[in-house]
Order: sequence, then structure tokens, then C-alpha cells
Amino acid sequence: MQLNSKNVNVNGISTHYHEMGEGAPVLLIHGSGPGVSAWANWRLVIPELAKNFHVFAPDIVGFGYTERPENISYNVELWTQYLIGFIEKISEDRVHIIGNSLGGALALHIVHKRPDLVNKMVLMGSVGVPFQLTYGLDKVWGYEPSIENMKKILEIFVYNKEIATDELAELRYKASIETGFQEAFSKMFPEPRQPHIDKLALTDEQIKFITNPVLLIHGKEDIVIPYKETSLKLLELLPNSELHVFSNCGHWTQIEKKDEFCQLCENFFLRNEK
Repeated sequence: MQLNSKNVNVNGISTHYHEMGEGAPVLLIHGSGPGVSAWANWRLVIPELAKNFHVFAPDIVGFGYTERPENISYNVELWTQYLIGFIEKISEDRVHIIGNSLGGALALHIVHKRPDLVNKMVLMGSVGVPFQLTYGLDKVWGYEPSIENMKKILEIFVYNKEIATDELAELRYKASIETGFQEAFSKMFPEPRQPHIDKLALTDEQIKFITNPVLLIHGKEDIVIPYKETSLKLLELLPNSELHVFSNCGHWTQIEKKDEFCQLCENFFLRNEK
């Protein structure tokens, strides 16, 4: 099974994405962070999910190796319409979506605007409801490039600090300073940062009308997006949802609990499909 790195034009933007596997389409939407790309978020998950599904993992505009148009304004409306365009390009069928953090909020906005495009959703450490800016998220969005700062960011993301190695910090730091990466990232969530959280949120009524099956996944020790203020709230609002919380796990559920995460997603997508 081969992982393909491809490009497609989405709303006039040359979009880089990874594709692997066969079966029902699954769209992976990465989160926000310095040096983030689809590969950085999903490199461990893509080969596992591709055993049963047709997996697509794009670099959202402003991130990774997707084109960054000049004078573009990064906001939830841009990202939502952009991802709707991506779905329409890659699949004639409804897609399952796995959204990580920012990607979870974008998944909710997509299904709110275009429920005809979406089947089931997994929201992992998801934004999408109002909550108070955390120390962790403030540090992530306020990142200034250095290996030391990247090491601190990695330690914020994970519960198991052994994952935040010097080698990974150097690798992610180098990714964060590639041409255009930090310039775009620094424009997305400037101070004051609380309004950016509020703009990513849907109203309670909008969320209550989302009837798609939703699996919420969260790390109990997540200090970036706190599960009690976000996933528990989404569980109350979404009429067809369930929640799985991992103890001894931070914001990177797909990395710290990779095997369990993939199994949960696979079982959820395949349930009642046969």
C-alpha cells in the first residue's frame, strides 16, 4: 500500500495532500500549531486507517506545503469554504471526518453548512464551543521560533514528556521556519487571543441541529484544550454523540494513544455499516 503525496486546485489554491488506501473516504483535518502539516499530525494514523478506508489528509491553506496566497485573511469562514471545496474535489460520496483541535471546529462548521457532504465525525481535543483561553493554547498560538521554544511547546502537547525529545524539537523547529510557515502562522491568532476561540465556536443551537453520529475523543490531561469545557459540552449538545476520555494523555491523543485511537475510529466508522 503506497502513500501518495499529491496536489489539487481548491478554490484557486494549489493544495498539498496525502492519500492512501481504499474504501469509504475519510478526511483528516489537522490542528493549528507552529510547523504543523497533515503529515506532522497524522503520520502515524494514516497507514493504520488506510487498511480499511480511503484516507485524505490535506495541508489546510496557511499550513504545510499548500500555497499561501498573498494578502489572504485566515479565518474560520475561509478554512470552512476551502475544506468544502476540497471534499467536493476528492469524493463524490459523503466523507467521514476526523478533526484535531482546530480541525474539530472546522469539521463542525463544515457539517453545519453542508450536511450533505458528511457522514460520521470524530472530534479529537476539539475546539468549537466557547472556553477560556488556556496557558497552553496561548503558548502554542504565541510561538516564537527557537528550538528551546519548540521543546516547550511539545511538552505542553503531551502528557508523556519522553515523547518531546530534543530530536523531535529540532525537527519541528526546522519545519516551523520553512519559507512562509511562521509568517502565515503568526498572522492567524495574534493577541488578544480569546476572540479567536470565540470566532471558532458555533452557537449551542447550531450544534444541537447536527444529527450526524459523532465520536468525541480527548486526553484527560490536555492543558491546551480542556476536555471538561469542550468535549463534555459538545457531548451535552450533540444529539448523537459519545465520548471517550484517555487518562495519562495530553492533547496529542493520536500520538500518545495511537493504537487505541485508530481502533476507536475504525470501529466507530464501521459500526452499522455492514
